[in-house]
Amino acid sequence: MERYIQAPVKDDLQKKMVFVGGPRQVGKTTASLNILQGDEQHPAYFNWDFADDRKVLLQGGLPTGQPLIILDEIHKYKEWRNFVKGLYDKNKSRTSFLITGSARLDYYRKGGDSLQGRYHYYRLHPLSLYEITPNPSSQDVDAILKFGGFPEPFFAQSERDWKRWQRERISRVIHEDLVSLEHVREVGQLDLLALLLQDRVGSLLSLNSLREDLSASHEAVDRWVRILENLYYCFRLRPFAANRIKALKKDKKLYLWDWSLCPDSGTRFENLVASNLLKYCHYQEDTLGDNMELCFLRDQLKREVDFIVLRDNKPLFAVECKTGAQSVSKHIAYFSERTDIPCFYQIHTGKDDYEVADLRTRILPLTRFVTEILQR
Repeated sequence: MERYIQAPVKDDLQKKMVFVGGPRQVGKTTASLNILQGDEQHPAYFNWDFADDRKVLLQGGLPTGQPLIILDEIHKYKEWRNFVKGLYDKNKSRTSFLITGSARLDYYRKGGDSLQGRYHYYRLHPLSLYEITPNPSSQDVDAILKFGGFPEPFFAQSERDWKRWQRERISRVIHEDLVSLEHVREVGQLDLLALLLQDRVGSLLSLNSLREDLSASHEAVDRWVRILENLYYCFRLRPFAANRIKALKKDKKLYLWDWSLCPDSGTRFENLVASNLLKYCHYQEDTLGDNMELCFLRDQLKREVDFIVLRDNKPLFAVECKTGAQSVSKHIAYFSERTDIPCFYQIHTGKDDYEVADLRTRILPLTRFVTEILQR
């Protein structure tokens, strides 16, 4: 299947290099090879993890007559930025370069000359409902909630395969990506932290609580969480500060890139929505250059709306998650009177779809939200 970033990536490759980052096993290599119209044996595909490919690249042996070269996981090379810069500057008039990697290519800068102005960066997210089918059903929602959005377990639709895949993926993220990219001795502590974070999804993340559980310093735990963010294991959202309410200012909420790890259905649904909204924000940034951000809204009396999408730090819309069709949340009613948020969406897993005009609110199913709002 064609992934949602393929068309804009093809367009950008005519002008600059393109970097594609994202979680391990999210489909970066497959999407890139689809653009190349080839497979792993294509002469224009190079994987830094493969010794023969490393040898060819270090000897400067790029194949001739190839309009596109794919360099996979090359950020694991210490001098990768200078190396890629040299390849691009020497060959840019006749060859395009697509660089992929599971860690954040825009974060792990191992020194050397800046590549600023030579590339566009894309973040490939897990599958979402509108990628799977143009008219998603409740069965599609159930499947993506259960098996997550990573292609291999989702398409297998097997609980046994999902469990085995999860164990292998987390082990690779912690024990391969982490060790190769960070100088970390406490690998066992990060294993435990990754497990502890699964029970904190959708909640304000207390580093002090984690510090006690891990018997570590506040600074160490903060660094470990940031490492897991950089490895696309989790992400955090800051609170939005509205003028007429006493909003939280520092505490952040945590979510996982793989929502199928969430322990209960309500949290899993909220994390799925968070992931879809983050995907929407990243796509707008990566393709249009907009300054997007996903936040949440909460005051000091614990009134909260789950998410608020910002463009140039101004609210576009807010989203509240409910696993069943219900009346308008009292917190939406409260914040609609005290903020200038243009519209609120209360999304659920049922079938009801109606508007409450005086509260600037629409109550609708997740299936319609992702196809009507996130694809507009």
